[in-house]
Amino acid sequence: MKLKNTSVCLLAGWMLMACSGGGYEKTSNGIIVNVEQQQPTDVRKVKVEVMGEKLIHVSATPEKNFSKAESLIIVPQKDKTDFSVEESEDAVSVKTSEVCAIVSKATGEVRFTDASGNLILAEDEKGRSFKPIEVQGTKAYTVRQVFQSPDDEAFYGLGQHQADEFNYKGKNEELFQYNTKVSVPFIVSNKNYGILWDSYSLCRFGDPRDYAQLSTVFKLYDKEGKEGALTGTYVPSQKSTAETLVRREDSVYFEHLKSEDLSKVVNLPEGFPFMGSQVTYEGEIEPMESGRFRFILYYAGYTKVYIDGELVVPERWRTAWNPNSYKFAVDLKAGKRVPLKIEWIPDGYVSYCGLRALSPVSAEEQNKQSWWGEMQNEIDYYFVYGEDMDEVISGYRALTGKSQIMPKWAMGYWQSRERYKTQEEILDALKEFRKRQIPIDNIVLDWSYWPENAWGSHEFDKARFPDPKGMVDSIHALNAKMMISVWPKFYMTTEHYKEFDEKGWMYQQAVKDSIRDWIGPGYIGSFYDAYAESARKLFWKQMEDHLYPLGIDAWWMDASEPNVRDCTDLAYRKALCGPTALGPSDQYFNAYALMNAEAIYDGQRAVDNDKRVFLLTRSGFAGLQRYSTATWSGDIATRWEDMKAQISAGLNFAVSGIPYWTMDIGGFCVEKRYEDGQKEFNKTGKENADYKEWRELNTRWYQFGAFCPLFRAHGQYPFREVWNIAPEGHPAYSSIVYYTKLRYTMMPYIYSLAGMTYFDDYTIMRPLVMDFTADTKVNNISDQFMFGPALMAAPVYEYGARTREVYFPATCGWYDFYTGKYMAGGQQLKVDAPYERMPLYVREGAIVPYGPEMQYSDEKPAEEITLYVYAGKDGEFTLYEDEGVNYNYEKGQYATIPFTYNDAEGTLTIGDRAGEFPGMLKERTFNVVKVSKDKPQPFDAKAKGVTVKYDGKRQSVSIS
Repeated sequence: MKLKNTSVCLLAGWMLMACSGGGYEKTSNGIIVNVEQQQPTDVRKVKVEVMGEKLIHVSATPEKNFSKAESLIIVPQKDKTDFSVEESEDAVSVKTSEVCAIVSKATGEVRFTDASGNLILAEDEKGRSFKPIEVQGTKAYTVRQVFQSPDDEAFYGLGQHQADEFNYKGKNEELFQYNTKVSVPFIVSNKNYGILWDSYSLCRFGDPRDYAQLSTVFKLYDKEGKEGALTGTYVPSQKSTAETLVRREDSVYFEHLKSEDLSKVVNLPEGFPFMGSQVTYEGEIEPMESGRFRFILYYAGYTKVYIDGELVVPERWRTAWNPNSYKFAVDLKAGKRVPLKIEWIPDGYVSYCGLRALSPVSAEEQNKQSWWGEMQNEIDYYFVYGEDMDEVISGYRALTGKSQIMPKWAMGYWQSRERYKTQEEILDALKEFRKRQIPIDNIVLDWSYWPENAWGSHEFDKARFPDPKGMVDSIHALNAKMMISVWPKFYMTTEHYKEFDEKGWMYQQAVKDSIRDWIGPGYIGSFYDAYAESARKLFWKQMEDHLYPLGIDAWWMDASEPNVRDCTDLAYRKALCGPTALGPSDQYFNAYALMNAEAIYDGQRAVDNDKRVFLLTRSGFAGLQRYSTATWSGDIATRWEDMKAQISAGLNFAVSGIPYWTMDIGGFCVEKRYEDGQKEFNKTGKENADYKEWRELNTRWYQFGAFCPLFRAHGQYPFREVWNIAPEGHPAYSSIVYYTKLRYTMMPYIYSLAGMTYFDDYTIMRPLVMDFTADTKVNNISDQFMFGPALMAAPVYEYGARTREVYFPATCGWYDFYTGKYMAGGQQLKVDAPYERMPLYVREGAIVPYGPEMQYSDEKPAEEITLYVYAGKDGEFTLYEDEGVNYNYEKGQYATIPFTYNDAEGTLTIGDRAGEFPGMLKERTFNVVKVSKDKPQPFDAKAKGVTVKYDGKRQSVSIS
């Protein structure tokens, strides 16, 4: 794929045109301002469109006309918003009742104010750029837009990434899709606005430069002091007859397979036996300038990095087929040589290691808000304003689509593994849950249920799955739902591949290059083009014909980045998934998962408009929430640092406007020491040190997972069913079962949160900054979060920890969930974290409804609900109920019951029920339990309090 610079051609054409500027024209929903160009790549036109009272769309182009391409992420806006236009000597303003966008006549720069004229956000002076680019005959621009940013600003969102970064102020993030990396070009500021960057290409937030090879940023010296390279020492396994290899390395760049030979890693010494080897890169680096240098480490296997004798990257691990990136920064002085050492134990015969760097930029420049897009028709972004971060996210969903209410069963427990290999295995696992009376709603059939040579056929291997319809029926008879894995991948030999191929809807590069996958002898196939509307319809039709009649309840859309081949460089990845029906993959690189989700959602609703859709996808993009789709964080590793990274990943994904997120509890890719520990235990019944740690890791991860929007365990061997982790009576078993049962007891609360995501554009998993914006101490707290308005979770992510530091946000007090003990807000405390319990706190003024113990989400109606009221402040909560399985809520068939607590009077008011739906309980009992400073009440779902018989009419009860 060739990128062609068209600057000369553009200049010639530009010189033939007469450029005039300074005027503007009013449109039906805004203005277009003409700007006088000084250069052909300067902005020529700026368009401001009013999308809502607090929603402004800005486009800028150096062209004569704006692009007519339709946005993939924005839904049609039904309502028109009143606005006015005012012109001054140097600017044109577009005003709504809430915000004002002011465009400079001279430069086209835009700034945004509130209705009172207070500045919210401003484009930076000369912060806009266009660089022509041409790919496969399509002409476009590489663009950049910079905004000013005050020192106390914080940024959140951008999807979910794995470097454990939370507040993106002053940080860099590259936005592309990859296994464990889900990029969403939306940022939310603690100043209560958001920017939605409408681009589908590779993008960068922060520094627009690519990380560079070390030799271009530093002078390198080997361990003998000779300039020009580091020393690479390759020590083979003791089992190998190979000799130690020492060579000079002018870079540490072993990050991908060779596109011309996918069996070899670029730059690594050929023929060296990496299995069991140990590699060291060492020497000195000499900066050419002073300042903060930013590094990115790309790794598979075990890796450590030391700079100037300091361990800047403690040991990290990833499996070879799914490397990870980690970022760090170091302050260095020009001309001062400092030692650099990288210790690497490769993961198998093929493994990866890379360290690249960015030279310093000024703190002022680094701290601005900067967006860069590799290939766009024009600069295109949406400004979203709100009174708080919730309203900003609501504005985002007004633009990109409402989040659907998930089926109620989706809020229960999901059991998965890689993989149930037979019909008997999956049914036996579900039966064991029922036998042990451990709640479960959903069980998952992962990939490879088809015949080995028939990926994409949607047929079952009859030897292992003799009766697919009977299997699904049996699952339903056990009161559970089934989700099945469906990839957008097809082997050439399948009829489904041929159907796509004859229409030109298959990506061809993998076939042309005869890329074989990892199954059996290796088979050739590729992915379909989800950007083609007719291809999407065919993709669903094939599922409808072969899978939907079986009664399958949910769809697992794996590898939807799309991941045609692991571990290739970015240029080859683009070649493998393009060109698309809309244009080159350079321009349409990030939105595949959105298009693929549309295929399933629209397809199923066309077949059965009443049955709620559920999709789980490994990738995502802005707008995904409108397709009843959840995202999980991909094939993460079974490491404590990876568990911790999921907290910040999940929180930033939530702030990106997509409320349903989950992860592989326990991690997916398993360190061999844990596998060996399980095998030793199976043989001897003895728990070695590694297996002991494995049990604790899973226990802590389950505790965290119970308070995520979706509660789901999955991974490779050792398997994640609780009885496979530990026997009954073990603390791990007891804790996992406790939190699973607690999740079901909390179902009235959790399902009400699901209702709020639709009706109020609510966010379930919430960083503290969303609810305590005035408390600046929470801006960088990435390891605690709110689960709804009431509960604050503080996961434990260090092995052997029995305490942890917890910050209690100011403006309210807090109660220990388990004991009812009160603690004041605005303080940090070291709290107890025993093996079987995760620190969990309840906000003062909270009202939390709990239902009966259940084995599945709709086992029985919640005829009695226990309301826990946490005194100290006034409070409110609204119980939401509907049928749980259909879309009647879109037609108004649902019910709400409001609760309000008056702390001064000590009264709880249960308001009039609003609405109704088929099967609704018309009468029920509320059991009201009060928790206060002077009367701490340990949590007990069966605790007895004040009994209220409720028939839908308003009642007030004294609970003082």
